[in-house]
Amino acid sequence: MTQPEYQRIAADLRRRIATGEFGPGERLPILPALCEEYGVSEVTVRNALGLLRNEGAIESRARAGTRVRPRPSVHRMAADRYRTSPGAKATPFTRDQGIGWSEYRLDKRFERVQADAELAALFDCEAGERLLARHFVFYDGDVPTQVSTSYLRWADVQGTPVADPINEPWPGGTRAQLATLGITVTRVAESFTCGMPTEEEATVLRIGSGVPVLRYTRRHIADSGRVVEVAHPIVRRGDTTIVDFVIELEPEV
Repeated sequence: MTQPEYQRIAADLRRRIATGEFGPGERLPILPALCEEYGVSEVTVRNALGLLRNEGAIESRARAGTRVRPRPSVHRMAADRYRTSPGAKATPFTRDQGIGWSEYRLDKRFERVQADAELAALFDCEAGERLLARHFVFYDGDVPTQVSTSYLRWADVQGTPVADPINEPWPGGTRAQLATLGITVTRVAESFTCGMPTEEEATVLRIGSGVPVLRYTRRHIADSGRVVEVAHPIVRRGDTTIVDFVIELEPEV
């Protein structure tokens, strides 16, 4: 099947950006120049640029032309990121990003909700149980990098500092919060999927609609086996996130 012209042009411009011919922040040739170079109409070039814009590769501004967007740093999510030293400020997010406490900030909104069927299954509780929903946008400096909604059992946190958004971000993260309530977390379970962003996710994370996102569900499980926190979902841009796993195997006998 013959590839549409605009896709061919987008692929070539994508290649030229990847090889550094057009570097981060550099302006692309103006529209008439691209039309002449590729021998196509303005509509075709505009469609090609629109494809790259949706991918987050370029950005266009009035009177500033079309420029190559700086590519965000790639971050690795290590399997041991939940292992923190007692009293440490670092959280799994700051460890993922490789940032210090002073570079970390949150947008936050708390509300009380009732567990629907999906959350009840994740908590292994009855539908309708009261939960505290904590909506977060995580920033690395000024860049929104992660979005999540974290749920805690209202019976565990009612009347405690954990239920007050003024205390976020909390040094040590959720595990440290739960420890102040006498809850010892001994296991963290995560499940991952990927897909295209919703309109809200693309807006909040400042990404193009063509940039895939990584979505995952996390459960903090206490030493009693009770699920004490569910984050569902956690969302990150997928093109700059690498999830690392290390699996220790028993030697064969």
